[in-house]
Amino acid sequence: MLAPAAAGFGSYAAVGDSFTEGVGDPGPGEAFVGWADRLAGLLAGRRAEGGPPGAFRYANLAVRGRLLDRIIDEQVPRAVTLAPDLVTFCAGGNDILRPGSDPDALAERFEGAVADLRAVVGTVLVCTGFDTRGVPVLGLLRGKIATYNAHIRAVADRYGCPVLDLWSLRSIHDRRAWSEDRLHLSSAGHARVALRAAQVLGIETPSDPDLPWPPEPLRLPAQVRKDNLHWAREYLVPWIGRRLRGESSGDDVLPKRPELLPLEPARLESCR
Repeated sequence: MLAPAAAGFGSYAAVGDSFTEGVGDPGPGEAFVGWADRLAGLLAGRRAEGGPPGAFRYANLAVRGRLLDRIIDEQVPRAVTLAPDLVTFCAGGNDILRPGSDPDALAERFEGAVADLRAVVGTVLVCTGFDTRGVPVLGLLRGKIATYNAHIRAVADRYGCPVLDLWSLRSIHDRRAWSEDRLHLSSAGHARVALRAAQVLGIETPSDPDLPWPPEPLRLPAQVRKDNLHWAREYLVPWIGRRLRGESSGDDVLPKRPELLPLEPARLESCR
């Protein structure tokens, strides 16, 4: 489902975890940018060019590592209070990664949050999970992710929500769309997702987010093995350790933009 053309959006609040916080897309200082910030900049530009008078306002409530229940308890009520014109709600991925998680039960809680948001927000954009086909370790969860995605689409149909379908975005299967940890998108990957989100909202974009990547040099098998070993040592093992200890990378992290503050316009770059 496509949303109406977004020139009329005067405010936007992003709700979610590390994906929406923008981890993997470095910004000034220790902050991250990410697809939601990039989308907000474009929406601010459309507001300035052809929308109603008044500054565009943006809040990003997302925090890395957050599970669905904590997002629902902390971020969703805040978004309801802010009552912006647009909310993006992407949550549940960290739960799916945990052993024993039930995508059916997660979807029930997800739907309750969507109902709360839709009661006060005109447009709530929801996100599917990524297709993890061919991804070490995470590929084993592909069936659970697909089940959760089917629920998200059903919820979107029931509540009239546009869907940012990450499963169908083929360009992010390229390794250049991912940061070195292989768990978070790179800057280029976040840019592709921002372009797709803009398309879903009915905005013309400078290029197709599924545009093929430029050719890259062929990597020898020995280099691939070396890279995989480095990744496992530097990222996979610590990630598993945090899960076993019940720790989160976002335990001491606060939302980077908790208020609806004015935002300067920005452009979405082309994929070329």
